[in-house]
Amino acid sequence: MAEIKATIKIQYFRSMIQAPVKHKKVVKGLGFTRLNQVVEREDTPSIRGMVKTIPHLVRIIG
Repeated sequence: MAEIKATIKIQYFRSMIQAPVKHKKVVKGLGFTRLNQVVEREDTPSIRGMVKTIPHLVRIIG
């Protein structure tokens, strides 16, 4: 029987042009390639931590 894993949808809505290099790496690490993109990731503490470091660039979609 397959396990159902919790996921969260994250939207990249603000440009990272003037953001520090660490923030840019987090955006790339989450898998974003363009503005207003929505990705679905597994809901783990590491992903939550990445989102928490850049709340001004991404948002969690309900």
